[in-house]
Amino acid sequence: MIFGIETSCDETAVAILKGKDKILSNLVYSQIDVHKVFGGVVPEVAARKHVEVLYKLSLKAFEEAEITPYNIDAIAVSFGPGLIGALLIGVSFAKGMSLSLGKPLIGVNHLMGHIYANFLDFPKLKPPFVTLLVSGGHTAILLVKDYLDFEIIGETRDDAAGEAFDKVARILDLGYPGGPVIDEISKKAQKLYDFPRPLYDRGYDFSFSGLKTSVLYFVRDYPHSKKEDIAASFQEAIIDTLVHKVTKFAIKENIKDIVIAGGVAANSLLRKKLNTFKDKLNIYYPRQSLCTDNAAMICRAGYEKYVRTMFDTLDLDVVPNLGISKI
Repeated sequence: MIFGIETSCDETAVAILKGKDKILSNLVYSQIDVHKVFGGVVPEVAARKHVEVLYKLSLKAFEEAEITPYNIDAIAVSFGPGLIGALLIGVSFAKGMSLSLGKPLIGVNHLMGHIYANFLDFPKLKPPFVTLLVSGGHTAILLVKDYLDFEIIGETRDDAAGEAFDKVARILDLGYPGGPVIDEISKKAQKLYDFPRPLYDRGYDFSFSGLKTSVLYFVRDYPHSKKEDIAASFQEAIIDTLVHKVTKFAIKENIKDIVIAGGVAANSLLRKKLNTFKDKLNIYYPRQSLCTDNAAMICRAGYEKYVRTMFDTLDLDVVPNLGISKI
């Protein structure tokens, strides 16, 4: 059994996983309401909340799983990427548990965790497959050759998809977090405006800053346009680009399985558009609760390192700008 800790941003999360896919407990304390008044995540506030909540949440997880800390085999914790203060809280807590219980410490790449969330819902899924990683801070197409072997095929050159959603929501004064808000209001809106799709047919890299700027100028020049229609048109452009590139690569390389990972994987339009390729490709995306930050995914990624005895020492440090290539 692996105890997982996730504190990379504004969710405090803990989980207990038995074997490869049996979730005994998966608890998340969301700070959305705390940061909403600021229009975004305030790093110091996030770290303080982690300090306040992590211990109590951990006790609740063990109670829910009906085990004691001594029953676990290892502690897995996200050590990057993310906010340095937030990461430090989780890693320090994990080190304390490792030292006091005499259990192995496993540092997990947060981005790797998002990919591994799919293995919890699809235990028979096996590499190789193509992954579209779309979150608040990262957007990339990855070729997953083996369980711990990733190749970056394309990535964003500027804003990540989730970041673009948040910034456009701010431009339209829709509130925080932007992704879920835009997704919801777009369902009954009209896609009236043709916003640009940067780098659409140029390789597999992404660029969303120009799209964001285009929305900004449109709002300035046409102030009486309906926010809902602008949001829906923006979402159409960004999702269209994501789907076009990942399916193009998978079909070109004759890889049948596409795995969607990260918070934006919860987007309803992304799922709808990808599902139109189900006659050619197998599309995998985890349940909504496993798309956003959680510790069950950290446990699952940690499991792969555990069975390979890839343990860390108490010198494990946080890496705020950790890339996906660092296992």
